[in-house]
Amino acid sequence: MKGFKHRLELNNKQITLAFQHAGVSRHAYNWGVNLCNEISEKREKLPTGFDLCKLLVKNVKSVNKWYYDVSKCSPQKALLDLNVAWKRYFSDLKKGIIVKRRNSYIKECKSKGREINEHKLYNIGKPKFKKKGVKDSFYLDGRYIFVIGNRIKVPIFGWIKMSESHDEEFKVKNVVISRTADKWFISFKKELEDTNIKGIENKSIVGVDLGIKVLATYSNGETVENVKAYKKYKRKLKIAQRVVSKRYDEDIKIQSQNYYKANNKVSKLHYKISCIRKDAIHKLTTDLAKNHSLIGIEDLNVSGMMKNHRLAGAIQDGGFYEFRRQLEYKTKWYGSKLVVIDRYFPSSKMCSCCGNIKKDLKLSNRVYKCENCGLSMDRDLNASINIRNEADSYVASACGELHKPEYNIVGNSTKQESNSNMLSVA
Repeated sequence: MKGFKHRLELNNKQITLAFQHAGVSRHAYNWGVNLCNEISEKREKLPTGFDLCKLLVKNVKSVNKWYYDVSKCSPQKALLDLNVAWKRYFSDLKKGIIVKRRNSYIKECKSKGREINEHKLYNIGKPKFKKKGVKDSFYLDGRYIFVIGNRIKVPIFGWIKMSESHDEEFKVKNVVISRTADKWFISFKKELEDTNIKGIENKSIVGVDLGIKVLATYSNGETVENVKAYKKYKRKLKIAQRVVSKRYDEDIKIQSQNYYKANNKVSKLHYKISCIRKDAIHKLTTDLAKNHSLIGIEDLNVSGMMKNHRLAGAIQDGGFYEFRRQLEYKTKWYGSKLVVIDRYFPSSKMCSCCGNIKKDLKLSNRVYKCENCGLSMDRDLNASINIRNEADSYVASACGELHKPEYNIVGNSTKQESNSNMLSVA
């Protein structure tokens, strides 16, 4: 199965319908959250998703007739999602994840000298109320959802034009329509035939080292520049957010139209930044998955790297987590293999020629110089070669998965480049 997400070109009537569906879905979800909170405070058993749907028809639909203006699938799916959210909460509570999050919140409040909000502390991890205009979306299903060219037939909406076209006609079981900034998108799944590339196992092996100035450095010497979308539009975003702040009036509940226009401008800028970043990462990961038999990357501790506030913005702008996520499923599509090297492997500190480890290497040293063999090369290129060699040393198990049974590098949970004293080699 492959997921598709296309921008929709809606007329005025369809835009109104989309807002109605999103509003009803949000209302049903918030009603369910309120009901479950009341039941939870009484220490009673929470209703299942189907029980919530029955209670909605009995107590809410009969009072609010505008529920019948939209498809019944949207509020029902919202309540089923709420039930899944509560199950996830109780699962995290059983595993001790919620307790850790509460302790982290208490520690943060004490370190910053703030009062502990008991209501917020108690509700950590629980399903929250949805806000209007924030991640608006709704679900639709039916027997007669068709995709023909650049059009899709959806229940209630009828035929909708999409921004992209498909070569063949096919049916879809369900769709999710969502809004980002001022644009509406539709997403659905489609069954695909074998997409493996013939002869990909004979292609080269590559190691990839991610960075800030240069997004990716290949072991063959190629580099991919970082688009730095957020840095490029940071000033425009700052000015637009300042306008929103000036037009916000905290004394009134419903803000002026000028406020919503300014807020929409900020949303458009955020959307533009995300599109530029996603486009760059998609091109990079597709090129790697299609043109290499084996790809080696590092298991980066992104959350730990984000604690360095001087580099946090640049790390976020690079999209390191999204890079790995896309590589994982694209390598499965095209038949290539992905090896994720252990995060304690000293890729930057090890000499790619003789294997000597330089313990005093600092983050500011951009050229790696080996005192043992005299090698001098770019730090990122040296790291990518080490990653390639390490990935090449992995062997395939009986089920075809790559693994390395023995590993002699130990360390703590933070990536080694952040501090030269964090690694110890056995």
